[in-house]
Amino acid sequence: MAVAGILGGVFDPPHDGHVALARAAVAELGLEHLLVLVVADPGHKHAATPPETRLELARTAFAGIPEATVELDRHARTVDSLEKRRLPQDTFFVLGADELAGFEGWKAPRRVLELVRLAVAMRPGVSREQVDAVRQRLGAGERIVEFDLEPLPISSSEIREHVARQEPIDDLVPSAVAEEIARLGLYTTHE
Repeated sequence: MAVAGILGGVFDPPHDGHVALARAAVAELGLEHLLVLVVADPGHKHAATPPETRLELARTAFAGIPEATVELDRHARTVDSLEKRRLPQDTFFVLGADELAGFEGWKAPRRVLELVRLAVAMRPGVSREQVDAVRQRLGAGERIVEFDLEPLPISSSEIREHVARQEPIDDLVPSAVAEEIARLGLYTTHE
C-alpha cells in the first residue's frame, strides 16, 4: 500500500518553510503521495485572502514536488476533514513540533490520532521532552513519529507585512508565488 501524507494549513501565503516541510516529509517518511489541504475557513485564525486565491498560490508553491496534490478543504477542523476522507490508518498528518505543542487544544485530538499518525517535524524551540510529554498525555505511543527539519524562520504574517511595506519577499517564498502575489496585488495594506 502506498505511503501517504497530509499537510494542512491556511497558506496565506505559502512560503519556503511550507515547501521545505513538504519536501522533508516526502523524503524522510518515504511518502508516495502528499495531499496538501488549503483550509478554506480556518476556525483558529483569520485569512487575509479568499480560499480560491490561497488554493492557487499553494498549487504554485508546491508545483515542484511531484508527490504533492493540492486541494481546498472546506472543513474548519482537522478531525472533521479526516472523518470525511476515510484514509488508511497509516496515513501521516504532517505538522511542526510547535503545532504539536498545542495539539491537545485541537478538536478531538485523540480521534485525530485514531484516524492518522502524526509526523512531527522537529525544530529548535520545541524540545524532545515537550513532544514526549504530549505523546504520553495522549497515550499516543507509535501514532506520533518525528523527523528532522532544517529550520526556516519564516511566517506568513511576516511575508504579508513585507509586501505591505513594499519590501522584497524573493527569499521567503518561491519565485512563482512572489510573482502571483505581485500580479494579483495581494497583501498591499497592513492587516
